[in-house]
Amino acid sequence: SAIASITMLAARKSVEQEIAHEKISLFYSAFLLCLTGLLGIVATGDAFNIFVFLEISSLSSYALIALGNNRKALTASYQYLIMGTIGATFILIGVGLLYMLTGTLNIVDLQARVPELLSSRTLHAAFAFFTVGISLKLALLPLHLWLPNAYAYAPSMITVFLSATATKVSLYVLFRFFFGLFSNEITFEEFQLDKILLPLSILAILIASSVAIFQDNIKRMLAYSSVAQIGYMTLGISLATKSGSIAGMLHLFNHALIKGGLFLAMACIVLRTGSVQLKNFAGLGKRMPWTMAAILLLGLGLIGVPSTAGFISKWYLLIAALEQNNWLAAAVIVGGSLLAIIYIWKIVEYAYLKSPTRQSDKYFNERIEAPLQMLIPLWLLVAANFYFGLKTSFSYGFAETAINNLFL
Repeated sequence: SAIASITMLAARKSVEQEIAHEKISLFYSAFLLCLTGLLGIVATGDAFNIFVFLEISSLSSYALIALGNNRKALTASYQYLIMGTIGATFILIGVGLLYMLTGTLNIVDLQARVPELLSSRTLHAAFAFFTVGISLKLALLPLHLWLPNAYAYAPSMITVFLSATATKVSLYVLFRFFFGLFSNEITFEEFQLDKILLPLSILAILIASSVAIFQDNIKRMLAYSSVAQIGYMTLGISLATKSGSIAGMLHLFNHALIKGGLFLAMACIVLRTGSVQLKNFAGLGKRMPWTMAAILLLGLGLIGVPSTAGFISKWYLLIAALEQNNWLAAAVIVGGSLLAIIYIWKIVEYAYLKSPTRQSDKYFNERIEAPLQMLIPLWLLVAANFYFGLKTSFSYGFAETAINNLFL
């Protein structure tokens, strides 16, 4: 709700520029419908209703992405539609198999009945369908192919909202099914999900971070960064401990603030320059000082510099990995942050150290800072990044309470 409010505060000017006038009413309708679906996922206690609300939010997301004036937005939306529909089908099959076995869809009832059915192959099949379906919705590598194009070509304010909520709510669904429905013991001892999830998480962090370094479209760079950050979240889960899951949940919250802020800064830049190509960032440190300062500070959070929210969640992930003597996971957590330094530095280098290209000469002698309507929400997210990096009681307490309720 907070992210949705911030998006709405900053949306008007960006939406007017990037979405055709006759489609603006559709944007607000689809946005509210998507928000309704996301809130419904969190509120319901029924497995089928989770699927229904997930699809309400997904269908709205497809429409939102397709609203862009660029035809590539339509292609990205179609790709997301195909992969999202496959994921939804897998989840629906899993729900159907569970109902066939138990005769109920209430998650509390299912949690009580599932342990009695461990010998059933149907239960194993249901778990497999849930795993693949949720991984598609979550954009966990190698099922992430829809995400880079969706984030890169969607209208900027839509990317702000989806990057901070859509995949995060999918991770919440993963928590609800794997821990709330199947329980931690069944997920990791009976089905041994960690044997699959840990290597995929490690690959997501390393591969997506490496690919991000070579992107010239900054929205696409941040999209691959999001795939890597999803890897951090699932890595915490794959450690199969309460401390690891708390760290994963905490990173979900912190990353939503950071990446939402970074994409909001991209919306500011698109509004004033019409481009998020790296070469057009040259000289923006002088021409858009407040926006670029926000990108720099949020980038520190993405890297995980001390006193930022990103540091706190990565620190707890590192501790959780070391508690399990998993030195490989610990090394990957640190290595992912080092790779993040490289692609964040590329943005900083162009903005502060490069001379403007010919294409952007017309902006060189004028201040083109974003309007206050966008800067205020942006700096609220910057402030939140440091507030939750220095005062961790709320965010960590929230994550701890959520995981304790699931680890019954």
